[in-house]
Amino acid sequence: MSARRTAGVTFAARLSFEDIHHSYFGKETIRGVSLTAEPGEVLCLLGPSGSGKTTLLRIAAGIEAQTSGRLTINDREVAGPSVFLPPEKRGIGLMFQDFALFPHMSILDNVRFGLTAMPRKDAINEAMASLERVGLAHYAQKYPHSLSGGEQQRVALARALAPRPGVLLMDEPFSGLDSRLKDTIRADTLDVLRETRATAIVVTHDAEEAMRMADRIALLRDGQLVQVGTSDDLYRRPRDLFAAAFFSEINEFSGVVENGSVVTPLGILPAPDISSGRKVSIAVRLSDVKVSQEGGAIPARILSRRFLGVVELLNIAVPGGEKPLRARIRADQLPPGLRDITVNINQSDILVFEKP
Repeated sequence: MSARRTAGVTFAARLSFEDIHHSYFGKETIRGVSLTAEPGEVLCLLGPSGSGKTTLLRIAAGIEAQTSGRLTINDREVAGPSVFLPPEKRGIGLMFQDFALFPHMSILDNVRFGLTAMPRKDAINEAMASLERVGLAHYAQKYPHSLSGGEQQRVALARALAPRPGVLLMDEPFSGLDSRLKDTIRADTLDVLRETRATAIVVTHDAEEAMRMADRIALLRDGQLVQVGTSDDLYRRPRDLFAAAFFSEINEFSGVVENGSVVTPLGILPAPDISSGRKVSIAVRLSDVKVSQEGGAIPARILSRRFLGVVELLNIAVPGGEKPLRARIRADQLPPGLRDITVNINQSDILVFEKP
C-alpha cells in the first residue's frame, strides 16, 4: 500500500456464540457451538467446505437465525429466544467474499454507503479517511470496474471499517485474489485490523492463512467445534487425526495397543494412556521424516522422488510398511540416483490417536 492515514480506533466488542444450533431444510448444520471472540482479537473460523463456518458468520451478522442458542455482543443478547436484532443494529461490519461493491457507485459512495446516520459532509469526510487508511484516497471518484482485485478488496475493507464497527466479519476475504497478491494484501489487512483494534472473525478454509492471521483458530467439522486454540496449539497438539491432517500433510498408519505400546513400521511407540486392544491411528508429518544416506534407525529404499524447487517429495519403502512412507526434504540433500537410504523419526514427532 502507499502512504496512508493511521486507522481510527474502534470500540472493540466481545462476541459470543452460546450453544448455537442451526438447521437447514431439516438438516442440522451447526451442532451446539459455543465460542467467544474477545475484544480486539482476530479469530479465524477454519474448516472444509460444509463445516458450518460461513453459517456461523451469517448468524453473527443477523443474515441467518439460529434454531436455538444465543448470540451476545458485550454480554447483551442480540439473537436468542426473546430477541433478534437486525444486522444494522448490531454494530457489526461485514466483508463479503466477492466484495459486493456497487458497480454504479463511485468508490467514495461505496465506502460511505453505510454511513447514513451521519450528515452528508461528515459521511464524506469519514469515507475519505477510511480510504486513506487503505491507501486508496486517490481512487475516490473511480468506479469498481477500473480497480484490480486487490484494490477492490481494500475498498471493501474500507467500507466495512468506515462505521467503526465493534466486530468485523470477513468471509473468505482473500479467496478471489491472485496468489502472488495474497500475502501482501493479507498482511496489509492485518495491519489495519491491528490499528483499528476491532474484533475480527475471519472465515477461511486455508490452514496457513489462518495461522498467518489469527490470534486463535476455531477448527470446525460437520457443524461442530473440533479444537480451539493458537496456531501453535493446533499444529503441535492436535486433538485428533482430522486436526493433525488439516494443518499438514501426514503419513497415516494403523495399529493396536498392547500393554501400553503399539508396534508400527516406524518402531514400537509408547501409548500409556490407551487401553490394551484399542485400535489407534498413527500420524507423522512429511517434514518430520528425516532421511540420510546412512546411519539412520530404519533401512529404506526410495521408490520415487519429485523435484519441487526448494524441496523434494520422496516415496520411500520401509520394512513392514503396507504403503510407501512420504517425506519432504531439502532439494539438494540427497545425490541424484541414490536408492538405498536410512530414515529417522523422533518419537516426539509421532502422533498417536485412539480411533473412535
